[in-house]
Amino acid sequence: MSKRIKRVNQLIKQEISQILLREIDSLKNTLVTVTRAETTPDLRESKIFLSVIPEENTNKIIKFLNRNIYRLQQKINKRLHMKPVPKIKFVQDKITKEAEKIERILEQLKKKEE
Repeated sequence: MSKRIKRVNQLIKQEISQILLREIDSLKNTLVTVTRAETTPDLRESKIFLSVIPEENTNKIIKFLNRNIYRLQQKINKRLHMKPVPKIKFVQDKITKEAEKIERILEQLKKKEE
């Protein structure tokens, strides 16, 4: 991955996090974290990976954000000073979920040893 793509990923992650935190009112009683962004090398698309707590709200939040993608894309376009601005798409971050599962298994093994 090139240095430019890494910087673009970090910038997109930061800006979307700020937008979700400050400008989206529908996320009450839900913690939404942007875990990472993956942008294609041609800068056309960017997948935004989200972690949602409580977990049962994940699908609802992702559907809501993808339905309002046009408005969010406009906000990103205004904030980022680059051409082209990648088209964003929200997806669930399953890596965090898997890490949590592994953590629970390790805790259970630790308790069994004691």
